[in-house]
Amino acid sequence: MSRSISASSVDSFSSASYSSSEDDDASPRHKPALNSKGFSDFCIKNIRHADFGRREIEIAEQEMPALMDLRRRAAADKPLRGARIVGCTHVSAQSAVLIETLTILGATVRWCACNIYSTQNEVAAGLAEAGYSIFAWKGEQEDDFWWCIDRCINAAGWQPNMILDDGGDLTHSIIKKYPNVFRDMKGIVEESVTGVHRLYQLAKTGKLSIPAMNVNDSVTKQKFDNLYSCRESVLDGLKRTTDLMFGGKQVVVCGYGEVGKGCCAALKGLGAIIYVTEIDPICALQACMEGMQVVRLSEVIKTGDIFITCTGNKNVICRDHLDRMKSGAVVCNMGHSNTEIDVASLKTPELTWEKVRSQVDHVIWPDGKRIVLLAEGRLLNLSCSTVPSFVLSITHCTQALALIELFNAPEGRYKQDVYLLPKKMDEYVASLHLAAFDAHLTELSDDQAKYLGLNKSGPFKPNYYRY
Repeated sequence: MSRSISASSVDSFSSASYSSSEDDDASPRHKPALNSKGFSDFCIKNIRHADFGRREIEIAEQEMPALMDLRRRAAADKPLRGARIVGCTHVSAQSAVLIETLTILGATVRWCACNIYSTQNEVAAGLAEAGYSIFAWKGEQEDDFWWCIDRCINAAGWQPNMILDDGGDLTHSIIKKYPNVFRDMKGIVEESVTGVHRLYQLAKTGKLSIPAMNVNDSVTKQKFDNLYSCRESVLDGLKRTTDLMFGGKQVVVCGYGEVGKGCCAALKGLGAIIYVTEIDPICALQACMEGMQVVRLSEVIKTGDIFITCTGNKNVICRDHLDRMKSGAVVCNMGHSNTEIDVASLKTPELTWEKVRSQVDHVIWPDGKRIVLLAEGRLLNLSCSTVPSFVLSITHCTQALALIELFNAPEGRYKQDVYLLPKKMDEYVASLHLAAFDAHLTELSDDQAKYLGLNKSGPFKPNYYRY
C-alpha cells in the first residue's frame, strides 16, 4: 500500500498531554515499568506522567457530583465486597472516577480499553501509580488490543466474577477463550448499542449462560449520554480535527437515534444544512418534524461536505460511496464500532494515505481527490476530543448500580437473559444529579398518589413509557 506519513505525532490526547514523541513510538508491552511502590501489574505508556493523570481525575471528580455522592453513601456498606470486576471501557478521567468508586465500594478490578484511540495516557498512568491493574494506551495496535484484554482476564490468583463491558469484545473474548470462567460469573453490565445487540444474539442462540444488564437502553443512558453528550462532543471532535466552519455546510447524518439526534441538533444550531438517512419510519418522521430532510445516501453522496455515521450497523459508508464523494469531504463515525465506515476498502495500492495531524488522514485518489478521514473510522468524540464529565457521571452511576444489583441479587432473580435496569434505579440516578442544578422536585399528596395509582416515592412511569 502506498502510504505517506507526515512528521506529526501519531498520538493525540483528549485533554492536556505530556507525552513526548519518543514515548509514542515504542510499545509499552516491551518496556516493563514499576510505580513508586514497586507495583508492576500494569501496562501503560509512561508511569512518569502519573501526577498529571491524577490532576485530570481530580478535575473530573468536580463535575461528577452524583457518582462521588454514591461513593460516600455506599462506602461503609461495601456492596461490592467480593466482586472481582474485569472492565473494558474507554480509559478516561471520568472512567477512572468510576474505577476508583467501584474499589471503594469493595470490588477488586482489572481494566483495559475498548477503543485503541480513546485512552488518556496520563490517566492510565495515574491509575497505575495508585495500584490499579490497567492495560491501556492510546494508539494500540490490533494485537495489543486483544493482548490487553487477555491480561485483564488471565492473571495469577485472579478469576473475575463480573464483567463491565463497552462493545462486547471483552465478553466474547471470555466466552471464546475461557468458557469455564464465563459460566461461573455472576453477570455482565453492557453500555453500548453494539454490545447490547451482541448480548441479545447470544441469548437468542442459547449461548448466554449468565444474566446481563442492558445499561444502554436505560433512560439515564439513552437520553443523557447518547443524546446530550453527543450534542456537545461531536462539535468538539470536528473542530479539533478539521477547523471547519459549519455554517452553510451540507452535513449528512446516517442514523437518527439518540446519538444522531444529538449530532443533528448541534450542527443545525451552527447553521449547517442537515440531511438524515434512516431505515426506521418513526425516526425518519421525527427527523422530518425537526426540519431535517430525510434522504438516501446515494442522493447526497456527491454534494455532502461532512458525513457522520451513528447507526450501530456495518458498511453504512462503503467504497462505492467514498469513490463518489467530492474532494475535501470529511468522513467520521459517532457509533461505538469501527464497522460503520468500510475503512479496509481504502487500504489499496492505488490510494495514498497522508497523516496531516493526529487522528486526521487524507486519503488521496489517483486523480488528486482527497477525503478527510477522522480517527480511521473509530469513535470521533472519544478519539479526538472529550466527553462532558457531568454526563458520564450519569452513565457511570447507572453502571455502578447495575453491578451492585447483579452482584447482590438473590439466586433466581435473574435468569440467563438480558435485562433492563429497574425503573426505580433509573429514577434514583436522575435524582442524585438534580442537586447540581438546585432543582426541587414536587411531591405528590396522598390523594394525588392514590388518584394516579402511584407510590409517592416512585417509580413514576411504567416501563413502557417513552420519555
